[in-house]
Amino acid sequence: MQRKTYRKREKVIRDNQSQNKLQEMELVKVLGKGTYGSVELFSYKRNDGSTSYTAVKIMDSQDYDSIDREFRILSELKGCPSIVQLYGKSLVQGIDCNGTKVYKMSMEYASAGTLTNFIERNRTNLSNSVIKDFTRMILQGLVSIHSHGYVHCDLKPDNLLLFPIYDKETWNCSYELKISDFGLTTRAGDESDCWRIDEPWVGTAIYMSPESVRDGTTVKKTLDLWSLGCVVLEMFTGERAWLGFDLEGVKSLLLDEMAPEIPETVPCDARQFLEKCFARKPEERGTASELLLHPFLIGDHEKMGSSAAGERTGMVLRLRKPPPISKDIPTKPLKLKVISQKPQQFKKVSNKPRKVKILPPRRPVSNFVPVQ
Repeated sequence: MQRKTYRKREKVIRDNQSQNKLQEMELVKVLGKGTYGSVELFSYKRNDGSTSYTAVKIMDSQDYDSIDREFRILSELKGCPSIVQLYGKSLVQGIDCNGTKVYKMSMEYASAGTLTNFIERNRTNLSNSVIKDFTRMILQGLVSIHSHGYVHCDLKPDNLLLFPIYDKETWNCSYELKISDFGLTTRAGDESDCWRIDEPWVGTAIYMSPESVRDGTTVKKTLDLWSLGCVVLEMFTGERAWLGFDLEGVKSLLLDEMAPEIPETVPCDARQFLEKCFARKPEERGTASELLLHPFLIGDHEKMGSSAAGERTGMVLRLRKPPPISKDIPTKPLKLKVISQKPQQFKKVSNKPRKVKILPPRRPVSNFVPVQ
């Protein structure tokens, strides 16, 4: 009985500490709003006087089960690579501006936005190396999620966050990608809470696999691999899968076990990777660890032994701007005339001994006349 009382008192203390910390924060802006809540950006002062930022997810008390499940899952995944990190040891209860009871969850802030923002800024200008690095990071996060027995169920660019890292010497910008939003995450093999016969969606419709639409009573890890294929295809094309189809059209296509079309412009190794993700039979997609070893990802990146085991601490993508082109440089190629230089000519010297002729000295000639 004393142990239960101690644990309850300890939880109250933690809640009070988290509440006090949130009260010291200052609202900067609203990052986004959805059906089930919002995400807001707060700033706070560190002990050394510097300013830091945190993203706070806020949900009504009626959706407590959803945010509590997400908090518990993120707590299990704390410290895992390519997973957004949680701040605090418990949810914080509060009151919003309308007097409604809400629950708050603090997370690290991704100042570079989402992968959706990144694709919109660059469209079809993403290089193969950029797409490969982002794909590795996503798979690295999936290895962690799947190894804990979960299926994310809503893998899409909106839920993939980018964290910028600046080199202090060169100020080159690097990006680290992390998976976020575990509100729909389900235990592998369990039934989805969202799936209905008339609305057969475990997550966002255009990223769902055929088997998840056909039967949502058993969620499998291979669903995330199909969703990954949709994300990778979107990075190559700059457009979302099933563009031009409404929900009923997407539903019909998936029930017919159709996959998104892969353009001919996609490189051969990437095409094979996407075909693996879009395999009609889920078991043919393999696992996240196996996909990390696909030729598409290891062709120019041999250091993947530890990544397949989920042991790496995170991969960083370095993006550099090309140097400006000078207007003084002519566009036409210059012609170079090569003039061969003649070798110096030397006279041949004979090795025979020379003869020396010695002549007797001549008498001096004088113009003077002798005097008698």
